[in-house]
Amino acid sequence: MNVEIRPATHEDIAILAEYNVALARETEGKELNLAVVTEGVRAVLDRPELGRYFVAELAGEPVGQLMITCEWSDWRNAAFWWIQSVYVRPDRRQHGVFRSLFRHVEATARALPGVCGIRLYVERHNEAAIATYRKLGMQPSGHTVFEIDWLLGETQDAPGGRASCPPLSR
Repeated sequence: MNVEIRPATHEDIAILAEYNVALARETEGKELNLAVVTEGVRAVLDRPELGRYFVAELAGEPVGQLMITCEWSDWRNAAFWWIQSVYVRPDRRQHGVFRSLFRHVEATARALPGVCGIRLYVERHNEAAIATYRKLGMQPSGHTVFEIDWLLGETQDAPGGRASCPPLSR
């Protein structure tokens, strides 16, 4: 099967939000508010400095997604691209969908001056994902992620953030 990768558009908002809700349920057992997630996806598509979504299609049908955000590294004077919101529809897993998304992002990042690498985080017990990332050449960074999440679980509309990073070349 030939997996096609393309940038997401506003026409993809509903499916991207649906996939994000499914991702949270499947990987973390969390129920997200679809309306909040929909507005979060819309924010990324409206404000490219927040990130960029890619959609994987098989026969013209969206079957997977991946979002890129960036983190500036003053140590490298360059940006890391963070892979986030990775989801492949269960019936299309093991068909090269994520590999195609990853290779597309990797090639795009390598072609841009100012991008020094790719990072992602994964639930420590998600052994299938960890094995996949290792097969693609990724290695544990040696860091542990800590967080304070003020909004997760909130049912009201979350305020749109003003944080941004340098624009990702389209």
